Amino acid sequence: MSRTALRICPLCEATCGLTLTIEGSKVTGARGDREDVFSKGFICPKGASFGAVDGDPDRLRGPLVRRDGELREATWAEAFDAVAAGIRPVVERYGPHSVGVVLGNPNVHTVAGALYPTVLLAGLGTRSVFTASTVDQMPKHVSSGLLYGDALAIPVPDLDRTDHLLLIGANPLESNGSLCTAPDFPGKLKALKARGGTLTVIDPRRTRTAKLADRHIEIRPGTDALLLAAMTYVLFEEDLVDLGELAPHVEGVDEVRDSVREFAPEAVALACDVEAGVIRTLARELAAAPTASVYGRIGSCTVPFGTLGSWLVDVLNILTGNLDRPGGALFPLAATDRTPRPAGPGRGFQLGRWHSRVSRHPEAKGELPLSALAEEIDTATEEGEPIRALVAVAANPVLSAPDGDRLDKALGALDFMVSVDPYLNETSRHADVVLPPPPPAQSPHHDFALNALAVRNQVRYSPPAVPLEPGRMAESEILSRLILAATGMHGADPSAVDDLVIGQTLGKAVTEAHSPVHGRDPQELAGLLTGGTGPERRLDLMLRLGPYGDGFGADPEGLTLARLLAHPHGIDLGPLRPRLPQGLRTRSGRIELLPRPIAGDLPRLTAALRERPDGLLLVGRRHLRSNNSWMHNVPALTGGTNRCTLHIHPEDAERLGVRDGAPVRVKGAGGEVTAPAEVTEGVRRGVVSLPHGWGHDRPGTRLSHAATDPGVNVNQLLDGSLLDPLSGNAVLNGVPVEVAALVATP
Repeated sequence: MSRTALRICPLCEATCGLTLTIEGSKVTGARGDREDVFSKGFICPKGASFGAVDGDPDRLRGPLVRRDGELREATWAEAFDAVAAGIRPVVERYGPHSVGVVLGNPNVHTVAGALYPTVLLAGLGTRSVFTASTVDQMPKHVSSGLLYGDALAIPVPDLDRTDHLLLIGANPLESNGSLCTAPDFPGKLKALKARGGTLTVIDPRRTRTAKLADRHIEIRPGTDALLLAAMTYVLFEEDLVDLGELAPHVEGVDEVRDSVREFAPEAVALACDVEAGVIRTLARELAAAPTASVYGRIGSCTVPFGTLGSWLVDVLNILTGNLDRPGGALFPLAATDRTPRPAGPGRGFQLGRWHSRVSRHPEAKGELPLSALAEEIDTATEEGEPIRALVAVAANPVLSAPDGDRLDKALGALDFMVSVDPYLNETSRHADVVLPPPPPAQSPHHDFALNALAVRNQVRYSPPAVPLEPGRMAESEILSRLILAATGMHGADPSAVDDLVIGQTLGKAVTEAHSPVHGRDPQELAGLLTGGTGPERRLDLMLRLGPYGDGFGADPEGLTLARLLAHPHGIDLGPLRPRLPQGLRTRSGRIELLPRPIAGDLPRLTAALRERPDGLLLVGRRHLRSNNSWMHNVPALTGGTNRCTLHIHPEDAERLGVRDGAPVRVKGAGGEVTAPAEVTEGVRRGVVSLPHGWGHDRPGTRLSHAATDPGVNVNQLLDGSLLDPLSGNAVLNGVPVEVAALVATP
């Protein structure tokens, strides 16, 4: 007999509500939850495929431990014994930094991935930390940290109320949004146009989003920062700057005026391949709109000037008075955010507190570039020990990082590796221990990170839709036991990890004058927490201490876990509201519009005015039915347009003798790959495009469907040397490549 259960979709950043159909313990269907307070019934192909994702037969059901060179099934006890025996000797002999930790994108889509990795890092004390952020969004974190003093303070476009939206390097009709949590992003863009608003898209590809736009600018890849700097120039030159209510909270406006003097539209037009008149029109329309927002994403982050481009996105919003106002770009306030503190100066944000051992890359937000992971393992220097042990949590850097071949070899030389992953993939196949979390239907869900980027304040929680199957272990317990095994506490009760965090959080909260529990007894407060598991108790804690919380009884109408559970479709907390200056954490307590590191990097952008690379430039692309590499193992999410082909413009194809469907060789600094050509006007002349996450042809994996159509790893074309210097983000777009036909045109 079938039943239904509600579940927030964990397959992309849109976080749509689903209604699952369940027979026994198997998910047999998924549709949009029309009563969900946020998504209101919207669903995309990924959400509709939830059952296929959940029931993928290639998901590991129990741990694997390497014995005599082979990964074999083992008990959970044997697996954690092996973890303790593998990591602790490395730490004790070589020090904590000899243990590397790699965190992949799926961590932000699970409760355990949000709650436990920070505890692991603190327990290990390692600085060898690498995450997916440095092949994706680190420039935005760095620019936000420098502007606002908080790397997590990222403004999002007020999609439901804006009159004018400028998207740069973003394709939300395929991605469903990124660093902007918005169910039914396509519907919101159509609603913008229906109410008379304007949509402008800047992208070298004619994406589905670009086709919807009122104006599509086919910019030369990698020159986004130049275009944005020229728009900033126009605002000053034509006296269009108007900070509005932001004025008392901003410093450095005159300095920014001086810093963009060399970026007149006429000076940047040739480099960007965008006419000066068009650039001036973009700036004028932005300034004239009743409300407006500029939003940049991965296409403008994964380029040589990613941090400068991210900074200029916010500069344009600030100079036109559109930051922190309805219809502009606002800072969300999630239910699990920290208790709001009074406005005033903060600690600020620092870069380069330490550096990578080999290439001396500066840390950013406590992380080193993922591009540097291979050299940190395989290269000896006098600057301390190389990485000898690795913990990978939901990460597949062999495909997601540049030069996967080198990293593939480096992983094979580690003394020890543990991977928390449901699949035996291109990275986890190297592990000595693989710890598989259960399928998503057997796990709870709350979007700790993504609600802090949501276009409307709301809160939702999904308990597990089906109970854990026999032999499986909850992801929270897996990570708790991993923490204990890796930090010298192997064998302790895993609940000790949650108890430690709860005790530390409450101990700090009762000492803060602005806290609703100031002066109270932490043990008494801990006893008031509800929830059947450690993660639920921690969620209850965060809700009660958060901006909408009950303050442990101080506000009877405030949020608690019990109240949230009583609203299975979620609780709407209202539209985004202005928050400044309260959210500022800079040392001045104001928006610091021209931070010193930004000013120091601008001469590099000036030099780019004289650059116009010859040949073809490579960009990536995203498919609606794909997010990470593991989704290629789900038949419902492959095929059709979700194929690994090289998009090439017809004129470039004719010049190179490339036929549609025929194989072509693509060569870059890191190597070469062969892929079928797809001749299309969807890319501008001089640009080719390959999607990411493919390359499922390595031996020793258990991705049976992905292996039938493996595609090629686009990141193998990169050698890892190209980075945005401020953020350490890999340069994945605007990369020069050579393309040659393997079959001559008859």
